[in-house]
Order: sequence, then C-alpha cells, then structure tokens
Amino acid sequence: MASSLLYCPTLPPQNPSKPLSLSTRSFSRFSVSLTTRSSKLPSFLHWRSTGGIFPRTRSVSSGHLSSAPADSKNYEFSDSGGEVELRIDIKSLNVESSSDVFVDADDIALLIRAKSAGILKTLIDVKQLFERVKSSETIWYIDEEQLVVNLKKFNPDLKWPDIMESWESLTSGISQLLKGTSIYVIGDSTEINEAVAKEIATGIGYMPLSTSELLEQYAQQSIDSWVASEGTDSVAEAEGVVLENLSSQARAVVATLGGKHGAASRFDRWRHIHAGFSVWVSKSEALDEASAKEEARKHVQEGNVAYTNADVVVKIGGWDKDYTRDVAQGCLSALKQLTLSDKKLTGKKSLYIRLGCRGDWPDIKPPGWDPSSGVDPPMDS
Repeated sequence: MASSLLYCPTLPPQNPSKPLSLSTRSFSRFSVSLTTRSSKLPSFLHWRSTGGIFPRTRSVSSGHLSSAPADSKNYEFSDSGGEVELRIDIKSLNVESSSDVFVDADDIALLIRAKSAGILKTLIDVKQLFERVKSSETIWYIDEEQLVVNLKKFNPDLKWPDIMESWESLTSGISQLLKGTSIYVIGDSTEINEAVAKEIATGIGYMPLSTSELLEQYAQQSIDSWVASEGTDSVAEAEGVVLENLSSQARAVVATLGGKHGAASRFDRWRHIHAGFSVWVSKSEALDEASAKEEARKHVQEGNVAYTNADVVVKIGGWDKDYTRDVAQGCLSALKQLTLSDKKLTGKKSLYIRLGCRGDWPDIKPPGWDPSSGVDPPMDS
C-alpha cells in the first residue's frame, strides 16, 4: 500500500466558500499518514485562506506594549535567485537601535515588528510566503534608514513575483511551473466548473474553454434537452470526443460537464483528462480539520468516485459566485505545490500526450504498449 500525506488546517465556518484543496502529491509540512490504493499517487489536503494557516507562536520581547498594524505594501521586494530581499523604510519610526526590531520567520511565514515611541508596530505580517524558505538562514540588518531582510529560498529556481502568496503573485508566477500544460476543472456542477475555469484562465493568460458550450454549438441544442432525448451516456460519449480533441491543446483551462452526464464522472473517460492538470472542485460538509481529513480519507481510500482521479481537489463549503476568485486562488495554490513537489511532472504530462493519451497515467508504459492487450512490449536489450 502506498502512503499518503494529509494537510488540513481548520476551515472557518463563517466563510464557507473558502477553499480546501487536496492534491495527489506529498507535502512535507504538517502531515498525517494514511493509506490508499497503490495505483494512487501520494496525497495531501491543503487549505489556504486570506486569514493564513495554522496560528503560530511569535517571539516578541516587550509583551506589555500595545500593537498597531502598519499599512500594507510598505516594502521593496527583489529576487536574486537563491534568496529574496525585503527593504522597509523605517525613517519615520525613529528606531533607536536594532534591539527595537523583531524579525520572526518560519518556513512559510514572516512577521516583522518595530518599537516606536513605546508602541510595537507591525511592519510586515505575511502568513503565507510565496514559497518555503530556510528560516534558520534568515539575515536582517539596518542599512541607514531601511530595514533589510534576506530570506534563503527553499527552491532557488523558482522566481518569486512577491513575498506573499496572493492572487496577483500566483497568477504571475504559476506559468513558470505549468510550462504550458493545460488545466481541466471537473466536478458535479457545470456552473461552478465554468466560473472557476474562466477566472483561472483570465488570471494566468490561458484560453478558457467549455465543453458544455462546444457540445451545444455542435448539437444545436442544450445539454438538458440532449440528456432528455438521448440519455446521459450519449452526452458523456460526445464530451469524451471533445476532450480527445482538446488533449493536445496547450495553455487552456477547460471547464467540463458536471453531473452523471459528464465524462469526468466515469472512470472509463479519463484517458484524455490526464493530458492536463485536473482540478476537482467539490462541495464539502467539512467545517473543521478533523471532518475534512475524514472526508478526504474516505474519498481516497474508497476511490469509488471517478473524480478521485484528479490531480488536485478543492473543497468548498458552499457556492457563491462572488467567491469565484477565492476558489480559483485555492486551485492555483494547490497546483503550485503539486508542481513544486515533482518538477518532472509537466514533462511527464507532455510524454503522456506524445504517446497518445493511452490511459496508462500515472504509470506510463513503454512505446508500443497496446492498452487493449494490457501486455507490455519487450524491452530492448
């Protein structure tokens, strides 16, 4: 049995549209072991919110001082390759010495405060860095009227658009990781799939495509009337043909049909969806960490829903189109972690396409393999 990793901070019940996301790649922080089928890749459950992840204990020397937050975006940022640098203007704070500055960094977060006129002011509070850093190698110093903080990057090849993970930094930085690989948004709701796919495509500069629109243009009738007249199997088969034609399309975000008439709801219709990164947007009843973990375990272990073939699962407690960007951001955050966990993944997707999308994902067979026979070709000596 393959082991999987699960990561899930608490989901705030007051905002049910904030996304949880489950990716079928392992992630090293905050993980719990579980088991799944050997044919599945390692998994982890991740949730990102604007409120940050897991509260952390901060080291602040003057505990009796009041705290006042500073304005956002009050820094200069640069990425020199192996490290990133922040420069913060502290002239107006009249900081008397370095002992009045408190820099607290961990692998995924950064808090910078300074004491000014007896008040501890927050200069930077980043609860989710764009990517992990080697916090033990953090260096900071005062350069004339600026506080300079250098952070050593965990992945030196990844270019950071900004210090924090946000919609802007994700849409700007994700292309270097996707490398043109398309994205497929799947799930029970066609409406949600289309809204999220369009938001992602607009953000990252990909082409938005909808199998529902393509099918309706072809059939000259609505999907509902097609299902009523010819049944769900007919629609699923037709969408499968559309997905086959789209499988070689690069830089596209494809919204698929939801419900039983969608190809993604059927195990035997996945061979061409595997050509890109698949994101399952799934409504969840989970309100806290424990229930979210249990739900994820059930999905992965049972594997009786075809959507569990997805590379990434984004859990939402409800749907409100006003939160489309939040869900789209959760998708990009999980895809970022997925591609960082295996830097050869995009190349593997490309190979899968070149070999004809034969349905052998993720264990790609040698050239010449016949899916109908299930027998591997002889290896060259």
